[in-house]
Parts: sequence; C-alpha cells; structure tokens
Amino acid sequence: MTVIEQAGASFSAATRGVAEEAQQVVSLPESVVSLHKVSRRFGETQALNQVSLKVRKGEILGIIGRSGAGKSTLIRCLNGLEQPDEGVIEIEGQRITGLSEKQLQAVRSRVGMVFQHFNLLSAKTVAQNVALPLKIAGMAKAERDRRVAELLALVGLADKARHYPAALSGGQKQRVGIARALAASPALLLCDEATSALDPETTRSILTLLKALNQRLGITILLITHEMEVIKSVAHRVAVIDAGEIIEQGPVWQVFAHPQKELTRTLLRGLLPQLPESIAARLSQQKQGEAIYSVHFAGEEAQGELLTRFACALPGAFRLIQGGVDHIQHYAVVRFFIAIPASNGADEQRVLAWLHQQQAQVEKVGYVASYV
Repeated sequence: MTVIEQAGASFSAATRGVAEEAQQVVSLPESVVSLHKVSRRFGETQALNQVSLKVRKGEILGIIGRSGAGKSTLIRCLNGLEQPDEGVIEIEGQRITGLSEKQLQAVRSRVGMVFQHFNLLSAKTVAQNVALPLKIAGMAKAERDRRVAELLALVGLADKARHYPAALSGGQKQRVGIARALAASPALLLCDEATSALDPETTRSILTLLKALNQRLGITILLITHEMEVIKSVAHRVAVIDAGEIIEQGPVWQVFAHPQKELTRTLLRGLLPQLPESIAARLSQQKQGEAIYSVHFAGEEAQGELLTRFACALPGAFRLIQGGVDHIQHYAVVRFFIAIPASNGADEQRVLAWLHQQQAQVEKVGYVASYV
C-alpha cells in the first residue's frame, strides 16, 4: 500500500475533525481570492502590471511563468508580505490591501503556505514543526496534540511524529510542510514551487496528495510553478503570467488544446507532440514538395476513432507524420502533423474542409521539398 493509499485509509477516523471544519464553511463568497488591477513596482521594474484574477472556492488554480515573470511577487502580495502600489486584493471577501501588520495576522490564519525548500526547523521534531503555528495561536496542548496527529495521518506520516527533518526524505519534508500549512484549517493553500526541489516520482506523490486534499477537504489551492506538467496533473484552471501581466487563462484542457500566446506554446513544447527536427529544420515558406500542417482537436470532437475516421474519409490524400492523444480533465486533446502534396490543391482543400467540419484548429507551418 502506497503512502497516499495509507493516508486515504486512515482519513475517515483520523481526520474527521478536519473534514467537519471544511464542511462548516458554507457562507464564503464564490471567489476565495480576488485581485483587481493589482500593480507592484520595484524601482524601474514593473513586477506586477494591472493583474486581475479570481480563484473560486474549492478549485486548484495554477499560475505558470518563467523566472522573473512576477509569480513570487504575486504570492507575496497574497500573503501580505508585499503591499501593491495600486489595485485591490480580497481574501474571502475581505480587502487586505492597506491593512496593518496586526490586522493581517487574522487574514494569514486563513492562508496556508507551502514553500519550495520546506522551511522546517531542524531542531524540532516533525510533530513540533506541525504544532508550531498552533502553539503560537495559543491552542491548548491536548487539542494541539490531537490536531497534529490528525494532520500527520492525513499526509501519510503518522509514524514520523518524533523524527527530525534530517531523517526525512525530500518528499516527506514537503508532506510535513503541507501538514503545517493546514494546521489552522485555512481556506486557501498557497504553494510556491512546492515540487521544484523534488525528483519526478516524489513530485507525482506530492501532487497526488494535493489533489486528494482538494477533493476531500474542499480546500482552495493556488499553485505557483514554472512546470507545465505540474499544471496538467492537478490544476482545474491555469493563468500564464509574463512580465507581470496575465497573458492567458482558462480551463487547463482548453489552454493545452488551443494555446493563444507564443509563451504558452513554448511552455507546452515539452508536453505536446512536436514536428520532428529532421523536418522542422527544412521547413520553408516557398511552395514546394509537401505542405505541412499542425492539427489540434479537443473536447467532444476529439473522442472516438478520430484518426481512423480521418483516414477513411480521405484515403491517400494526406500522410500522418507525427502525433498523439492526451487526456486532461476528462477531455481528449489531440495534436498531430500531416503532409499534403503541394501540387495537389484539390486534396489540400478536401482535407482542410473535413478538418474544419470537425472543429479542428489547423495551421500551415510551411513546406518541405521532400520527405526523408
């Protein structure tokens, strides 16, 4: 039985109190987080520029961008460590911009934070690390101990309570960090590059845990990352940030299927089928040889025997070069590349007409003189 399965098996008994607390939150506004035209400048650097964004109750929103895009500034504004120069930020309907440090303490108790490098206290045990925010909040020791036991069972570390961080793996340290972030029953969990310091297998286990927490507790999660694979694995929606601006956002499957911005396409390059380098290197805009097209399908149009129907409808009119089918949020997302003889305009028109009838997104990427 895996750690995640163990956590699931013990969830009903060990975390009943956590679940009950989540169920009691019924009067919150639909948007747990709301940003309206938020800007933040550091000297000549515009870290955030008129950012407007909402995170709905119970959803996982992934924010992705390159280093220096503004992700860290955004998250620091959300937890009150930075004050924007202009704009409004609301957490659970409460405006936090302009609050004093004392007033922010109450807001921060509703926001849990998971860090890239765990930020555990090496001289304290796992249980003591998780208990620390509860101790600071003045919770009685008996109640604190009960809560810590619940949380460690929830993240699959019930047997590690007396261990010190040095004895833990990276994934176990991050589970401790997640348990600590959940200690005060927050409405919002902020994850700042929470998996970027982990190996791929451990990353998958942490993402599985975050997804399970979202489903079981209904907790809202805002996930900051530079890895599109992380977004694909757990997020419901994604927002792409570049130079301090949100340049694209939407349901993950739609953004994967029809990326609108070049940066988004670049970030997706490692996850979506690409034209083989041997062909891409010989592409030309001069009409010759074969016309090369990229084809995207998504949603209901991509279900079923799509490529079989395509081949049967237009036998011999095109050649499949490369492609693949993925499933994101229960939607099929298909991308493939085809070649059509440039000299046969009739076949080209027939193929394009059929694809457009199927609601495909089609783009001519160029021509190659010959296929090798």
